[in-house]
Amino acid sequence: MLRYLTAGESHGKALVAILEGMPAGLRVDIKKIDQELARRQSGFGRGLRMQIEKDKAEILAGLKKDVTLGSPIALLIENKDFSIERLPKVTCPRPGHADLAGLLKYGFGDIRNVLERASARETASRVGIGAICKLFLTEFKIRISSRVLSVGGESSAVGMKKKILQAKIKKDTVGGIFEVIVKGAPAGLGSYVQPDERLDGRLAQAIMSIPGIKAMEIGLGFDYAYRFGSLVHDAIYYSKAKGYFRRTNNAGGIEGGISNGQDIIIRACMKPISTLLKPLDSVNIVTKRAKKAAIERSDICVVESAGVIAESASAFVLTDALLEKFGSDSLKDIKENYQNYLKRMR
Repeated sequence: MLRYLTAGESHGKALVAILEGMPAGLRVDIKKIDQELARRQSGFGRGLRMQIEKDKAEILAGLKKDVTLGSPIALLIENKDFSIERLPKVTCPRPGHADLAGLLKYGFGDIRNVLERASARETASRVGIGAICKLFLTEFKIRISSRVLSVGGESSAVGMKKKILQAKIKKDTVGGIFEVIVKGAPAGLGSYVQPDERLDGRLAQAIMSIPGIKAMEIGLGFDYAYRFGSLVHDAIYYSKAKGYFRRTNNAGGIEGGISNGQDIIIRACMKPISTLLKPLDSVNIVTKRAKKAAIERSDICVVESAGVIAESASAFVLTDALLEKFGSDSLKDIKENYQNYLKRMR
């Protein structure tokens, strides 16, 4: 079973992640991990924090001569802005953030105790983990990419940039929709046997756990609601050259909780960032009097970055599903099992 844990606060000393269950024999290129971390920090509309942090990963355990040992992998990303002990107390929760709900849950008297961990800064750890999973998937010619489909309702590059600039001028934020595409995944990942084994359900949990994601769909998604079944289901064909194939992919590569061999297509909505430079109404948790919400250093738009994080989330789920089906100890053995499976399907 593949699993991970992350630790660390937004302005703490470092972010830490432990990945357990990665098989032995995978060569890990640290430069590839750093490239993914840099992609997470990119995108028009990012804030000042991205100019401070230049994320670099350090692997502390689980490798020998850059090759996995089958033991847990420990990954460290240091924060240059290590200031958690010096930062002021926060007493006015931001609408849309975990501030008030977290405060009520844990009984804190300082919202900073919530926001430091609830911050999307934590996702750097997930991208580090996802980068290792991507390296594993590459061994099986499975590739994951993402793209921004729209920002603030605009879908052209010029329109999206203009929308972000408008939000910046207004001291506002803006969200949008991104798409993740998985190419090369074989049929048979996931299962219909139990609800928690369904591949689409596992992907949904991984994507929806990214801070700020409020909706997602696979394949045709919400458009299924407006069409007849005869117009949406992907007809099945067969030829000796291709085997089973489809001419459409409305299912987005998953049927009955199982990958069907087509591209897996995921779309998700990233909401506008909760921190506004022109803050909304709130309440001071000490005096209980009306006051404007707190302002923290933040971004204007992070839709592109959210797509990168979603790639990593998807990579983890697909790696886990592949290991379940083909073994989890040795990369060499897994590859052999995988090739035998592909021969059987042909």
